[in-house]
Amino acid sequence: MSLTDTPAASAPDAVDAFLDALWLEDGLSRNTLAAYRSDLNLFVRWLAQQVPARALLQAQETDIQLYQGHLFSSGGVQGQGGKATSANRKLTVLKRFYRWAVREQRLAEDPTLRLQAARQPARVPGTLGEAQVEALLAAPDVDTELGLRDRAMLELMYASGLRVSELVDLRLFHISPSERVLRITGKGDKERLVPFGDVAHDWLQRYLEQARPALLKGHQTDAVFVTIRGAHPGEAMTRAMFWHLVRKYALQAGIATPLSPHTLRHAFATHLLNHGADLRSVQLLLGHADISTTTIYTHVARERLKQMMAQHHPRG
Repeated sequence: MSLTDTPAASAPDAVDAFLDALWLEDGLSRNTLAAYRSDLNLFVRWLAQQVPARALLQAQETDIQLYQGHLFSSGGVQGQGGKATSANRKLTVLKRFYRWAVREQRLAEDPTLRLQAARQPARVPGTLGEAQVEALLAAPDVDTELGLRDRAMLELMYASGLRVSELVDLRLFHISPSERVLRITGKGDKERLVPFGDVAHDWLQRYLEQARPALLKGHQTDAVFVTIRGAHPGEAMTRAMFWHLVRKYALQAGIATPLSPHTLRHAFATHLLNHGADLRSVQLLLGHADISTTTIYTHVARERLKQMMAQHHPRG
């Protein structure tokens, strides 16, 4: 039971205070905080539709169990209900919120304390083979300014393993061309230095010298990758725009493999492991806080495992 007199009225304030606490204590990114807010708001709306209706700080364990069942039912919330990963993520957000509410004395007890996440299959990221990556990188028409920009983006992402948000947020002062290093601020506002190779460097320099000035049309910005769309020429590329480009060039390259916005990031990690990189180095390059996140790539780094077996097993 809530310790407040008017929990219904205090729910939005509680969500705001909770997200502020996460930002201050954990330094979570804007995207993560927005996802947390969205998940909490979905639960608030679902609670309001129940009989009797409840507010966020009035929810009981049985309410959350029913909500979990709703997420797994046909359709679920926003059509994602059948996925254990989606339901588990939403439960994680609720667990964090109610732990915080108890700590802040907004609740007497945590209604999620005895709830367990649903079992889900191991998450294996989709990736591309090296020949497929070469075809994807070669798809843009580099005789045009936009094609040259797109080739530079694809090359840099594959060469560095950046997240899409890190790629589109890249600024000129983040790049050290002479040292072939990017200074990236990733999740949780953690900074890391990411090297990139000569091929990506050459495409990036060609874009900066030949294409970017033409795309800017006299406008000033420190964004590296700019677009001619939007209200003003020279606006920074967005995540949605980049995802559209990846799909377009994959189609041109004849790639039928299911893609995600992070396909080239996954390929970067997988191909490094295939060619002998150690897991700890890949973790640092990707900016993973926990090495357990990086171990998912060992499931797709099959070529290296085959070579290791052939080299070291007595029956190889």
